[in-house]
Amino acid sequence: MRQTSSILFIAVDSLIPIRGKSMPGLDEFTATLDHQGIPAVWLTSRSRLQFDEPRRKLGHGHPFIAEDGCAACLPEDYFHLRPESNLSKSQKASTIRLGRFTCIPVAESLPAATEALETLSADTRVPVVPLRSLSLRELVQNTGLPEREAELARQRDFDEVFFFAGVSDQDIQRFLAEAKNRKLQLRQHGVFWSAAIGASTQRCIRDLSKLYDRALRQHAHIVGVATEDLSQGLFPFCERTILLTRRAQESDSTSLAPNPRARGLELRAPDLWDHVIEALSTKN
Repeated sequence: MRQTSSILFIAVDSLIPIRGKSMPGLDEFTATLDHQGIPAVWLTSRSRLQFDEPRRKLGHGHPFIAEDGCAACLPEDYFHLRPESNLSKSQKASTIRLGRFTCIPVAESLPAATEALETLSADTRVPVVPLRSLSLRELVQNTGLPEREAELARQRDFDEVFFFAGVSDQDIQRFLAEAKNRKLQLRQHGVFWSAAIGASTQRCIRDLSKLYDRALRQHAHIVGVATEDLSQGLFPFCERTILLTRRAQESDSTSLAPNPRARGLELRAPDLWDHVIEALSTKN
């Protein structure tokens, strides 16, 4: 691995939508980072299987953090880690093999979240509908995705995706409160929610950063890049931050209000990715 002073952690769900085209210039930006030897770790709420195609299309060959901080997934032999074997049921592996990736699990693997969600629903009498319980036709109707993409949306490794079925806001708040008491993490994405046990973006970043420092034999700065809607789930764990705003900073002084220490760049600027590269070589 080439020497670099920075490791990028980029929240990409707003930049690479499930439907439609990715952010213009993102593929060239990825290639430029590779040419300069700057690793970019992508963060997503999507699963390992969902994220495979976008990574291949954009030429992303670095680790990514899947399912909202449930695990860090590394391409084969990226750090020359090997999955552990011969562990007892009471032990948790530091690395596991999932498809073509060596993964560092942070959350508990399924069916732990599935069982906890079912128990919570029964105890609170608040009905939920996991995506895995739907027929393919129902799945397509509810997600609005083509069959193949809809099927991938419910194939998860750690968290359980679901939606509430005909319940009041009061019931949802009661459900959320009891989930918190039971340490079941619920994360909202539009009409859908996901349930996980032990997910932590902070721990994923920490574990990956340690591996990069060991490989580089020096400490590389953790630089977070995110749009406003995703920044709060990433920026608290980074040393430097770059906020991609949807309006010109000079036209609205409140753009950086939730992230006062972030460097702001306008998302729709034609030279956005050039400015991100420039920002890596300068201090905030």
